[in-house]
Amino acid sequence: MNQTLNQDQNNNLETKTAERPKEGIGLLIGKNVTDLKKELGEPQRIDETQYGYQWYIYNLDYSRYLQVGVQEDQVVTVYALGDQLNVSPFKIGQPVEEIFNTLVINMNLEIEWHGSTYRFELNDMDVNIRPLLRLGDIFVQLNIDKFTGNLLSVRFLNAETLIEQRPYELIYRGELIEPAEPSEALWRLIEEGNEREIFDITNVIRVRHKLNPLIWDEQTAQVASGHSMDMYESEDFSHISSKYGSLSDRLEAAQVTYKAAGENIAANYTDGPAVVEGWLNSKGHRDSLLNEEFTHLGVGVYQKYYTQNFIQKTDQ
Repeated sequence: MNQTLNQDQNNNLETKTAERPKEGIGLLIGKNVTDLKKELGEPQRIDETQYGYQWYIYNLDYSRYLQVGVQEDQVVTVYALGDQLNVSPFKIGQPVEEIFNTLVINMNLEIEWHGSTYRFELNDMDVNIRPLLRLGDIFVQLNIDKFTGNLLSVRFLNAETLIEQRPYELIYRGELIEPAEPSEALWRLIEEGNEREIFDITNVIRVRHKLNPLIWDEQTAQVASGHSMDMYESEDFSHISSKYGSLSDRLEAAQVTYKAAGENIAANYTDGPAVVEGWLNSKGHRDSLLNEEFTHLGVGVYQKYYTQNFIQKTDQ
């Protein structure tokens, strides 16, 4: 995707569609849990995060896959991936050229919040692959599949959540909002949530590309978890462990039988959704994620280290 923005666009602080959405998923921001459940029903599960909110996961229908972040009984963020969701004023699968023709994307976005000033500075890659917009009193991250040039997902956030997550370069004056450090027990719940979300999102994307969804494999997930922990403890971000060897070594040690295998690793992403989107926009990782031969998947997360282990079962 070669779409770029000219200097006049970069210097423009406003968008042509500056109002808060009048319909769609973006309207959930600010609603309470009672209203959320009236609209969407009970979530299939609730995952913990390190940012103070919980993800309410709606995953029964891949075409309507949705994560709603709830903090203190209020919706503070929404991650919309399903291609049948109303993400007005956008549309999942929309060509990026349409978005850039409709909106002016600025490389700097400034927020005044509780007496402090925060300025997010986007680089060229951010602008073209994950631009940030202000729509009224909420903010929107657009995640673009650079290989197809289409809108992959949309993330709506309130100001506090955006500032706390800091997904872009941030310059600030005043108080920096820092998430509380999770306890060891809470970290494990956060890691489990990220593992499940990465699994779900991987399958949503595979089905969108007309591929079979993968089956969770617990043995393989344990191998992935061990590698993420090993990378954290050794501070060695690599597919090859100095202690446990290559992926094939680790699968063999765990007595996992397979015909073919692949591995994706990542570190220091905001959360599970951001990790999968990063992999999808990287050629080698994308090839593993969309490999039609793989049948099973195990995901392991340790703090902010992430591992996906794909296998093709020998009995398939």
